[in-house]
Amino acid sequence: MRTKINPKMDLRIRYKRVIQFALAFSLLLCIIIFQAFKKFDHKKIERKIEINKIEVNNITPPTSQEKPPVPPSRPVIPIESESEDIPDNVTIEDTDLNLSEMPEPPPPPEVEKADEIIFIPYDEEPRPLGGFKAIQDNLVYPELARKAGVQGKVVVQVQISAKGEVIKTKVIVPLGNSGCNEAAVAAIKSVKWEPAKQRDKPVTVWISIPIWFRLN
Repeated sequence: MRTKINPKMDLRIRYKRVIQFALAFSLLLCIIIFQAFKKFDHKKIERKIEINKIEVNNITPPTSQEKPPVPPSRPVIPIESESEDIPDNVTIEDTDLNLSEMPEPPPPPEVEKADEIIFIPYDEEPRPLGGFKAIQDNLVYPELARKAGVQGKVVVQVQISAKGEVIKTKVIVPLGNSGCNEAAVAAIKSVKWEPAKQRDKPVTVWISIPIWFRLN
């Protein structure tokens, strides 16, 4: 029983054999050519490179000779005058200053002495009648400070006499120039005080009072 051969498979086998034969033939041809022409002469080509010499001329830049400074002029020597109009007995008056005749300098201006704060020890500190709340209640908030939204603290040093009176005030921590400093001093002066006591005796002392400005 014969097996049927697919014509497409037959063409593929033939094509594959043709390619193998062509590769073998080309390889054999290359081997023959290399064996026939093993050695070949080649001529050496020499390249001559001409280098042009560059001549460098040392050219010095032109120099300018500085002029020497002008020598100072010689002092003028006085020459005796030949005029006969000048008398020979002319003398120069004495030019010495007499310091005793000069007026005395004016005295220096008087400098005002700053208020000196003398600390006096005390057993009981001065107190405002009604407490420090009375000062805060009598405080008038300046309209300018209220509109500007100024808030803060003013510290005033106050001298309270032995009679309970405010003698002097001094703002040591101000709060701008919106009238708060003046309002704090006015509030302190608006209340009456109990004087400080030292061994049950009233004395004059300095105290520091903080005044607060707050917008409700």
